[in-house]
Amino acid sequence: MQHVREKYPVSERRACRVLGQSRTSQRYQPIIRDDEEPLTAAIVRLAGQYGRYGYRRVTALLHAEGWHVNHKRVGRIWRREGLKVPLKQPKRGRLWLNDGSCIRLRPGWRNHVWAYDFVQARTHDGRSFRMLTVIDEYTRECLAIEVDRHIRSGDVLHVLADLFTQRGVPDYIRSDNGSEFTAIAVREWLSRVGVKTLYIEPGSPWENGYNESFNGKLRDELLNGEIFCSMTEAKVLIEQWRRHYNTVRPHSSLGYRPPAPQTVMPHRGDTPSAARGLRATRRSTDSLN
Repeated sequence: MQHVREKYPVSERRACRVLGQSRTSQRYQPIIRDDEEPLTAAIVRLAGQYGRYGYRRVTALLHAEGWHVNHKRVGRIWRREGLKVPLKQPKRGRLWLNDGSCIRLRPGWRNHVWAYDFVQARTHDGRSFRMLTVIDEYTRECLAIEVDRHIRSGDVLHVLADLFTQRGVPDYIRSDNGSEFTAIAVREWLSRVGVKTLYIEPGSPWENGYNESFNGKLRDELLNGEIFCSMTEAKVLIEQWRRHYNTVRPHSSLGYRPPAPQTVMPHRGDTPSAARGLRATRRSTDSLN
């Protein structure tokens, strides 16, 4: 509009009429809020700190810091500053099948269905190490990440015994058909404590979708961006990330709230003898290795 008026000596009214533009919008002066600069700085800071988060998850983090701002304004600043939203992952096949298989079991409450799986990475010297990840499918909370060079069936029992003592015994545990999960000692022990096992079909990782999704976040947000110089460093950083995931990181399926914003141990209804039985079972598994 200003260019037209400078080139042709016409009034604003006539120029707006020729160009088909409302005079109200022409005279509108944008209102810059007092908090625009600090809000922009906060968005840029969070985007730099959490490079794999989009503007909606950053909005949830801003709310946690006390900002009263909606996602539309954050998205506008996000685009203005040239921040890049991470590419979405391709959708997987349906988790719930219609053939009556056990995969149809939906988690309905805390400690209803747990899932565990392995993730592999390498330290800076090229040696590989493994991580056993355990999650609660209903709350999306990561219950444990066991990190070691080698993890065998006895190590799986140790992790589960500690979790059962702290959080109670789940109704089901979902996993693939790996040797560490199908070992006779593991199946017998789970049967004794009253846990039913749900094994997915071979070569069908999408059937363990909750745990596969968590493992993808672990790799995308931590493993792909860190160089682990030693196993001690790997254990410390992975445990820090697990606590951040549970208490700070907004989860889209939970309304952009973290899975466990406060660490509250669930009420244990087990008798002292049951707890002693779990500890005794753990001691007995030591002899298996």
